[in-house]
Amino acid sequence: MHILEEKKSKTMNEHYPFENPPLPYAYNALEPYIDEKTMHLHHDRHLQTYVDNLNKTLAPHPELTDKSLLALVSCPLCLPSGLQIPVRNNAGGVYNHIFYFSNLTPNADMPIPSPLKEQIDEDFGSYGEFQTKFKEAALSVFGSGYAWLVKEPGGRLSIFLTKNQDTPLPANLFPLLNIDVWEHAYYLKHYNVRADYIDDWFHVVNWEQVNQNFRQIP
Repeated sequence: MHILEEKKSKTMNEHYPFENPPLPYAYNALEPYIDEKTMHLHHDRHLQTYVDNLNKTLAPHPELTDKSLLALVSCPLCLPSGLQIPVRNNAGGVYNHIFYFSNLTPNADMPIPSPLKEQIDEDFGSYGEFQTKFKEAALSVFGSGYAWLVKEPGGRLSIFLTKNQDTPLPANLFPLLNIDVWEHAYYLKHYNVRADYIDDWFHVVNWEQVNQNFRQIP
């Protein structure tokens, strides 16, 4: 069992049929940084579509319906060849979105708690340098995808990019934080100006949750 599956099985969907969990805050709670209409569309339509499509994909395959979401996204190549792409896309869409929403908070500009703060300082030089590097990475994603703060098996923090709905899990990296840079995450408020969205997103990162993610992974 992948360590993330053991640690987070209580907070992610256990197995088919998967559900779209409610947001842990009101739709307008992240304003003015992320607007209410975007949150409605992002959660209720985009994430719901991934949930529905994942369930439809798995329904004819009872041999897969006992697999957790983390199991599905951690090893897409373990699946039958005809299911690898649809499961990777849709299970990844469910996992990535739930993870994204869970690491946001209405408590704007939250300080970074220990021990995460010290690890960021050690691996990036300072929070300011991390912020610069993370923004550059998120801007560099061509088309649709995510930028991630991940913990490597040796404990070092690094920035990792994925396309579409891929995740860092098959690379044996442990996700701590992600930013969705698909245009549906920001287009209503920021149009095509991804840089402004990233700046606003930093204000609502739930560093308490990210620190919990960090502490859960040895």
